[in-house]
Amino acid sequence: MKELVRSKLKESADVKLNLDEGKIVEIASAIIDAYKKGKKVLIFGNGGSAADAQHIAAELVGKYKLVRKPLAAMALTVNTSILTACANDFGYEFVFAKQVEAMAQKDDVVIGISTSGTSPNVIEAIKVAKEKGAVTVGFTGEGKTGLGDAVDIWLSVPSKDTPRIQEAHITAGHIICFLVESEIFGG
Repeated sequence: MKELVRSKLKESADVKLNLDEGKIVEIASAIIDAYKKGKKVLIFGNGGSAADAQHIAAELVGKYKLVRKPLAAMALTVNTSILTACANDFGYEFVFAKQVEAMAQKDDVVIGISTSGTSPNVIEAIKVAKEKGAVTVGFTGEGKTGLGDAVDIWLSVPSKDTPRIQEAHITAGHIICFLVESEIFGG
């Protein structure tokens, strides 16, 4: 059983080590630029990606490593009244699009997370964000995807295995939070 654990740890490490460092820096730079303009970050996804969105937003608002002033970030996955009302009234594919329409502004950063890259509700929200002039970012697994085609900056994790993709998304999110904090607050 220890060998199985070791093999899963190695799989996870290998996927993370093959992430595109340039894309991570590009995403962090876009967020830094947005914050310097007084803008915000909106993040969303389904299932485990919803949890990742909440985690990354919490790191930006609270702290990653530094005790510092909060940064404006919001996970669009947490308000069950909005989610259920939008799904009921407009269809599930619009649960994030309606929120983006209400909250996104020009030069905000809007991040959609989808391990498959094919989640219709994530793609629809990205389309709305682009119409509003926001910088759009997609986190997906590998392969050509609708989300990857729709965003300005696409971080494609080199794996088709959902757990490895999710682990890499949160690792990339942590690195982005580190870069943002370091640039804006020093340290």
